[in-house]
Amino acid sequence: MVNSVLARVGDKWSVLVVTILADGPRRFNELKRQIGGVSQRMLTLTLRGLERDGLVTRTVTPSIPPRVDYELTDLGRSLQRHAIALAGWAIENQSVIEGARKAFDERHAASS
Repeated sequence: MVNSVLARVGDKWSVLVVTILADGPRRFNELKRQIGGVSQRMLTLTLRGLERDGLVTRTVTPSIPPRVDYELTDLGRSLQRHAIALAGWAIENQSVIEGARKAFDERHAASS
């Protein structure tokens, strides 16, 4: 069970969705624009999984076209500070990690 929970909350798209929804409800296309690089299918699957796990609610407002909003639940809000911290850590350490990857690749290319 823990593995499936960690797979959901540790998934990069889930972390990004939770981070964005920390600022309030968003429509699907707003999320897609703000995330960038996520396919429509992957975002749909991510949102469906977050909804299934009780982290996000999906609200359909009848209109033409129908309006669909996604929002964090109380459980999702309890995750948001951790998701924001993880995303912040990734941003802060991106260049260090890139340097480590480059050094690793160079060492292993030389030994091949």
